[in-house]
Amino acid sequence: MKEKIKLFIRKIRKNIIEYIATNRLFITYVIIAMAGLMLVRGFTIDNMWSSQAFISDLALVLLIGSFGYLVKPKNQYRYFMVVLIIFMLMEIINSIYYTFYTSFASFGELATAGQTETVMGSVYERIKLTDLIYVLFPFIFYLIHKKLLRTAYYNFMSFVEKGKKMCMVTLLVGCLFLAYTFVTASGTDYSRLAKQWNRVYVVERFGLVLYQINDLVQTLTPKFSSLFGYEEAAQSFIEYFTSDDIDKYDGENEYSGILEGYNVVFIHMEGIQTYLMDLTFNGVEATPNINRIASEGMFFSNFYPQVSIGTSSDTEFTLTTSLLPAASGAVFTSYYDRDYITIPKLLKEKGYYTFSMHGNYASMWNRATVHPLLGYDEMYFEESYTYNKDSEDPNNLEYINLGISDKKFFEQVVPIMEQIEAENTNYMGTIITLSNHSPFRFLEKYGEYDMSTTYEECDPETGLCEEVTTDYLYGTAVGNYIMSSHYADQALGEFFEYVNNSSAFENTVFVLYGDHDVKLSRNEMNYLYNYDYQTGELKSEDDPTYITYDEYDHELNKNTPLIIWTKNTELRRQLQGEVDYVMGMYDVMPTLGNMLGIENEFAMGHDIFNIKEDNYVVFPNGNFVTNLIYYNNSESQYKVIQEGAELSSDYITTLVEKTEKILEVSNAIIVHDLIKNEGDTVREIKESGE
Repeated sequence: MKEKIKLFIRKIRKNIIEYIATNRLFITYVIIAMAGLMLVRGFTIDNMWSSQAFISDLALVLLIGSFGYLVKPKNQYRYFMVVLIIFMLMEIINSIYYTFYTSFASFGELATAGQTETVMGSVYERIKLTDLIYVLFPFIFYLIHKKLLRTAYYNFMSFVEKGKKMCMVTLLVGCLFLAYTFVTASGTDYSRLAKQWNRVYVVERFGLVLYQINDLVQTLTPKFSSLFGYEEAAQSFIEYFTSDDIDKYDGENEYSGILEGYNVVFIHMEGIQTYLMDLTFNGVEATPNINRIASEGMFFSNFYPQVSIGTSSDTEFTLTTSLLPAASGAVFTSYYDRDYITIPKLLKEKGYYTFSMHGNYASMWNRATVHPLLGYDEMYFEESYTYNKDSEDPNNLEYINLGISDKKFFEQVVPIMEQIEAENTNYMGTIITLSNHSPFRFLEKYGEYDMSTTYEECDPETGLCEEVTTDYLYGTAVGNYIMSSHYADQALGEFFEYVNNSSAFENTVFVLYGDHDVKLSRNEMNYLYNYDYQTGELKSEDDPTYITYDEYDHELNKNTPLIIWTKNTELRRQLQGEVDYVMGMYDVMPTLGNMLGIENEFAMGHDIFNIKEDNYVVFPNGNFVTNLIYYNNSESQYKVIQEGAELSSDYITTLVEKTEKILEVSNAIIVHDLIKNEGDTVREIKESGE
């Protein structure tokens, strides 16, 4: 018996040695491919050793690699090298993208590549050495190949390799690993993989390769939307908008019709977040003008953008349509040709002239095509303004970051608007600012703003203390952002000074909103809360003076200002005070629509003055926030944000279900053009009372 066991062990050892000897190139490919994929997870989500992701990635590495055996041994190197280069590009792109967006890249971004040419500086600012380490892996593979060339390996393999057999065996092993991945997945895992709302979770559970393949399928899905999934999407849309709950928060309130007949101008404040309004350095507020405008108007202090990969364009879309961004790709580049109900369109029906203004090129985010489709009559973009275009001159204050500075831009906006008012009875416009866009590195152009801090430093031996001043924020990511925002606030203040001094705009309401957060990491933000002046480093969580700033605080800190302001004295008295109900970008259209006397019957948001405390804001990744909690979809956990809040047993379950339904219906409207195709069906059902 012992001899049989020894013989069996020797046979296994012989087979292993023989396999290694005759598959050195393939084994090298597998090891190098897996090393790169593991490092991506390690450097991004800090989960290099996830067994589930490892098995899934290994399965696909084997499946893809198995076809290399169908190539003659002398040409296998080329096949495996091409695969490794594709993996390398995937790893580099996702590593950089995660640094910038705390998520993973989508093929949908390929459609928007042309829209990012003027913002690539933001990406270059964030590139780290670890983002480029993946270049080494194909190089290592090349060196091993050169070493094998110096031996008789390839000639030997051309005689002994059984390519078809090895392909089938490797394919089978890969399929077994992949089967294990899917067999052990839960219903929630499948749901998140299919919906692709939470990319971090998908990569953590299914690995980067399966995520990317799934994303490719998701990206191509819109191309076949007329052939697949339409009936199910249409049924979901009809059921949602004919349900008994849909009209629950409709009706009039104290603000109904208050703005009928008034002009409306939206001011899209690039990168302005609400926490800036609470910052003061040496007696000077970071955003004194925004603070003043908020105190003079109606200020929504608990307001959240709902952006995805389309960032600023997503905000424009959600604000004007009350729909969420698309689940894959950006609406402005992939789904712009649908029939949407928008604020400009509805106001045009009431005789309004509509326009948009921006200091950047009209081609950015495909606005030249999209804005007319949204209902804008005229666009005033980069070519409409005169300024010094020498971007290399550090003393040129007319050019900051991506183009014309906000101060120079606003200076020329006012006379254009005065002319618009003189020629039109009513108008609605959107003004998009530019200077406060990342990267925030134009310190010499932002003007002076003293962010220094004075503290007391004592000698432990003598006990003598002295005051020390430090400008520790200068040069940090958050410090540079504050300086840029202070400049943007100054430009905004000058604009409203022009407005107040003008004889026009007495019949005009301005709606100011921050478009999205600026993608600073939690660690970068911590410099505001937990910087240790003594050590020059961030405090540890064990420090008794450490201020808790967890992932939930960081997400909640991404809210932005929403302000309704007018210089009309009588109207201003009716539009004052702070509104602290939680509110999303998709609530703007229903809220203002009620004030303006227009209605979008297919809005996903609500009039905040009707829904009030019952409101909840759904984010494209499946997270949501209410007045009571912030829910993290990827972790299925939440944080109570209202002290003493009592939650019913089904509070979370109900909201999770509603969140998934909202995301499903909103995306179906976009992908399948359901307002155009099924809108009349909904109207007929509601009119018939069925």
